[in-house]
Amino acid sequence: MEAATAPEVALGSTLKVKEASPADADRPQASPQRGAGSATPQLLPPIEGGSPSPALSFHHSEHPKIWLPQALRQTYIRKVGDTVNLLIPFQGRPKPRAIWTHDGCALDTSRVSVRNGDHDSILFIREAQRADSGRYQLSVQLGRLEATATIDIPVIERPGPPQSIKLVDVWGSSAALEWTPPRDTGNAALLGYTVQKADTKSGLWFTVQERCHRTSCTVSNLIVGNSYAFRVFAENPCGLSETAPIAADLAHIQKAATVHKTKGFAQRDFSEAQKFTQPLADCTTVIGYDTQLFCCVRASPKPKIIWLKNKMDIQGNPKHRALTHLGICSLEIRKPVPFDGGICTCKAVNPLGEASVDCRVDVKAPN
Repeated sequence: MEAATAPEVALGSTLKVKEASPADADRPQASPQRGAGSATPQLLPPIEGGSPSPALSFHHSEHPKIWLPQALRQTYIRKVGDTVNLLIPFQGRPKPRAIWTHDGCALDTSRVSVRNGDHDSILFIREAQRADSGRYQLSVQLGRLEATATIDIPVIERPGPPQSIKLVDVWGSSAALEWTPPRDTGNAALLGYTVQKADTKSGLWFTVQERCHRTSCTVSNLIVGNSYAFRVFAENPCGLSETAPIAADLAHIQKAATVHKTKGFAQRDFSEAQKFTQPLADCTTVIGYDTQLFCCVRASPKPKIIWLKNKMDIQGNPKHRALTHLGICSLEIRKPVPFDGGICTCKAVNPLGEASVDCRVDVKAPN
């Protein structure tokens, strides 16, 4: 008869060996009966000595294991009113004893039902409440061997509203707000706060900030001449709080005072001849790959930009796309061919004169 091997443990469970009591030492050991119809003796190996005795090994037996599903190896979040239905497979031969506990105590059978089969155990809660939150542990026992698995189940709901919101200051077209966190977070960490505004003319609420992590914010770009009310919601994974406190004070956005202009102010002349602050750079490209040329020009009044290739105007050519924005001039050469190579010129012209920059464009076949 082979000696029993070291117990195997399934992922997500632990295997323990219960301590033998002094009474167990005095209790007579059952001897195996090999007669017809006799049951195979269900003896588990002792722990003393570091290795089991061959005389106490048993046939056709399995150490207890628990196969914890992947979804239950992390925190298993449920909402208030959801069904909790946990099916946990296990193994063990002969049939082990399966016991559930909630935070180390026996289950409340008025709320939680358990069904233990030969190879699995099911824990069922029809409508979860926050009181059902906690750590549930399944223990599968076979003699002095025990495998355990632990599942953390928080039951959450929407948070309560922030306790208050206050208008702290108003300046220009901005308003500063502060509020206090809710008393009840719904048994979950808050994701942040949603701040809304409503002008007194329309009375419609609009969101100005979402998932603000602080208990204060500044609302900008308010319309001059309008008055605004503000409210704030708390948010957790279940959603926004059902209600939101409204600031007692309105934010009145006043028109700015008229500034008197001094007579006789001499208008400064900002005229400036065009000057290229960034020249074109020589470019080598590959046939069929779009290429862009860039340069920068400064001038006042705004100059007219003209692009040339080999001293020929290419304005309006569909193969070239020229853009100018804030003094940045760009020329896109679409799917160039060897014919598109040559000297490209960017010329800037205004009433004060003209200036230009050049670069060489080479179009090569791909390697």
